[in-house]
Amino acid sequence: MSPLQPQSRPSVRPYRPTDRAGVADICVRTAYEGGDSREVYPDLELMPSIFADPYCRLEPELAFVLDDGAGRPVGYVLGTADTERFVKDFRETWIPLVAGRHPDPAGTPRTPSEEMLRLLHTPERMLVPELAAYPAHLHIDLLPDRQRRGHGRELMNAFLAALHERGVPAVHLGMVTANTSARAFYDRLGFHEIQVPDPGPLTYLGRSTAATP
Repeated sequence: MSPLQPQSRPSVRPYRPTDRAGVADICVRTAYEGGDSREVYPDLELMPSIFADPYCRLEPELAFVLDDGAGRPVGYVLGTADTERFVKDFRETWIPLVAGRHPDPAGTPRTPSEEMLRLLHTPERMLVPELAAYPAHLHIDLLPDRQRRGHGRELMNAFLAALHERGVPAVHLGMVTANTSARAFYDRLGFHEIQVPDPGPLTYLGRSTAATP
């Protein structure tokens, strides 16, 4: 009998088109205040269509995955170097691709899914004047069993380095305020709160893309 081969360690690598389903699954399993969103948003394509797929489609060079060592994504970070440009591309390129499956709800949204559909169809919500000094933005998610192992820091470092190489000075993110464990993670990575009028359920955080000790 051949000796067992040692299991490969998870590692961060650039996103590949074959990672799409894995990234979408991670998004679904972490999209409700950091936890599984399937009971709240039963259409499993909805949340990835807002928070994952458009970034992988429009700016794949800024998408990175945590590979479990066997080729399967178990975490990701993705985003854009220029939020203003991304909003324009989202409006002109992304929405036409998904509007057939995810139409804009008529009138006032009545369900959690309709609220998300309205977000999908209003990308201009990302243009917040107080965030102008932080032109990039990001989303980062890991499956629960991969959290608190240092992998989030590895993903974030890869993303920040890619932005810094492109001359992008700073980055922001919007997190659900109720997700206190996520806030602690961002605090450890040097993010600070950005005051935004009427932020709703979100807290906005930002930091320089320069490496920190």
